[in-house]
Amino acid sequence: MEHRTAVVSGASIAGLSTAYWLRRTGWDVTVIERAAAFRDGGQNVDVRGVARDVLRRMDLFDAVKARNTTETGTVLVDERGAVTTELPSDGAGGATAELEILRGDLARTILDALPAGVTFVYGDSVSAVDDDADGVTLTTASGRRLRADLFVIAEGVRSRTRAMVFGEDVVDQRDLDVTMVFGTIPRTDRDDDRWRWHNAVRGRQVHLRPDPYGTIRAILAYSPGDDVLGLTREETLAVVRRRYDGVGWEAPRILDALDTSPDVYIDQLQQVRMSTWHRGHVVMAGDAGWCVTPMGGGGASLALTAGYVLTAQLADATQDQEAALAAYESWLRPLVDDVQDLPRGLKAFAYPQSRLALALRGVMGRVLMAKPLRPLAAKLTEVAETDRALPALVEH
Repeated sequence: MEHRTAVVSGASIAGLSTAYWLRRTGWDVTVIERAAAFRDGGQNVDVRGVARDVLRRMDLFDAVKARNTTETGTVLVDERGAVTTELPSDGAGGATAELEILRGDLARTILDALPAGVTFVYGDSVSAVDDDADGVTLTTASGRRLRADLFVIAEGVRSRTRAMVFGEDVVDQRDLDVTMVFGTIPRTDRDDDRWRWHNAVRGRQVHLRPDPYGTIRAILAYSPGDDVLGLTREETLAVVRRRYDGVGWEAPRILDALDTSPDVYIDQLQQVRMSTWHRGHVVMAGDAGWCVTPMGGGGASLALTAGYVLTAQLADATQDQEAALAAYESWLRPLVDDVQDLPRGLKAFAYPQSRLALALRGVMGRVLMAKPLRPLAAKLTEVAETDRALPALVEH
């Protein structure tokens, strides 16, 4: 096999999965990450569908399962904290999946398992991309120049690098009008090992989820959202505090704790759709190419799967690199499309605005959780499911 080089921009799940598989099949791999160091922490993600098979092929299934969040189930609660509905959480793909793990823990597990020889460059980012017939030359913000056969953009939904190469190929950047605030807060005696979820009128959600570190991962999510991009943390939390005025249950506790939380993260949900994920020697992987958002779910599963499928196609000696990138996109796009196509009425159901809408949501939830319909309800949490076998990966 000829010597091949790849640069991956982004050191989270998609980038690390790609680096893992490319290096395992003989590529020289450099990962560029704009953060100054590897980013631990983060909120819950899960591994579902075909991504579970990818983990098994990495020999990491048991390692990920061992680092689970300790969450045992999912319940909806009222303003007093009383359980109104219990969601299906049995088996591999319930509301609480078998493989529930914090984003940073999943990324760290892959990082620790990387084959020797992957080079990391932290605190830098790609500032120019020059793609020609023989390869791609990258210039970074610090002045590095890197030459590669393949450049993988595995950044976030607001990727600047994507715009350098694929500007006209981004056919939709859809703001879902949902604001989400994540943070780690102290655990109290009232907390348990379940994901507890409360809805209030005017489209406001409150979530508490256990973690394996003796703290609680809190989420406030609401729609219509606010334009908070560009605001400071203090300014944003002031906006959120006003939006949650009058919300009961644990909302006041969360708002107070977020003021001093060490890892507050704020996002306005946005979907990205592209007409193509590859151009020349450049290819997309993860949120930069197809952000599915927490409303669709499955982002971590698709990121894991992308790294494997991309490498499997590139390792296929019967096709050149251009054909391999096209085959990668052809195989993966149906899984992405399935998640991105949100059911009609999902946002209205998830973020009820009036007391009547909230009451109707409660009735519908109890109907769906009735024994005859529980299998149907369980299917609502299925992502990254396919009847197709993963493409074979030949290691040279």
